[in-house]
Amino acid sequence: MGNRSRGGVGLLIALVMAAFALFRYYGSTQVNSVTGQKQHIAGITPQQEVALGLQAAPQMIQEYGGPSTNTRASALVSAVGQRLAQGSDASKTPYQYKYTVLDDDKTVNAFALPGGQIFMTDALASRLKTEGQYAGVLAHETGHVVAKHGAQHIAKQQLTQGLTGAAVLATYDPNNPRSQQSAAVIAAIGGLVNLKYGREDELEADRLGVRLMGEAGYDPRAMIEVMKILQASGGKAPAEFFSTHPNPEHRIERIQEAIKKEFPNGVPAGLKP
Repeated sequence: MGNRSRGGVGLLIALVMAAFALFRYYGSTQVNSVTGQKQHIAGITPQQEVALGLQAAPQMIQEYGGPSTNTRASALVSAVGQRLAQGSDASKTPYQYKYTVLDDDKTVNAFALPGGQIFMTDALASRLKTEGQYAGVLAHETGHVVAKHGAQHIAKQQLTQGLTGAAVLATYDPNNPRSQQSAAVIAAIGGLVNLKYGREDELEADRLGVRLMGEAGYDPRAMIEVMKILQASGGKAPAEFFSTHPNPEHRIERIQEAIKKEFPNGVPAGLKP
């Protein structure tokens, strides 16, 4: 009888935990100030996004060989990134955008962490020919940050992990990112470093990238050029960008659709290619 009683209590606790996790996820919505979309991000604040991104960045940088020694590429990525961050609706977000080139000449990739930490590998930078092409890659990654895709990923992690992740993030101190090195925070950081966004996230980042490029004075058609360059170089080196950014065969068509929607009267003259 005692075992049955204890089993019943355990089940009740499990049900309460599950109910709390579900309520926290589905009962908390925020409207994204840039996209206008309602999002389930379970009360994760922008300050927590920034803090988690800053805490995950060193591991990301280490895994890809550290900061690049290519000063030209690093300066260009930083300048183009800041033009996007300051000259578009990305400036309306509370994030701390930083654009870094990583010393990896084999992995063709770019990625973004929550809160504005954005990276591009040397292998990808070396394939880009124009400032607009750099902007195409960085605008896409900035789109992930603006759309809060990382926060949505963390919120889903909280939902599956129940109270553990929710309780940790609820007490997380953004002014002291290293204050809570619990297993849940470490797991969240590991998830961010190895994060692969889903198809819909990637397509939304493309659409936002087109918008951000136009607002910052770049010709969004350069994003199509980036796709073609990566497809053409696929035989020379594995384009990791395509494994973490799925369905490349449809991307150009979708980007073209986004450009037509953003510029129904045609792309205006004078935008930087």
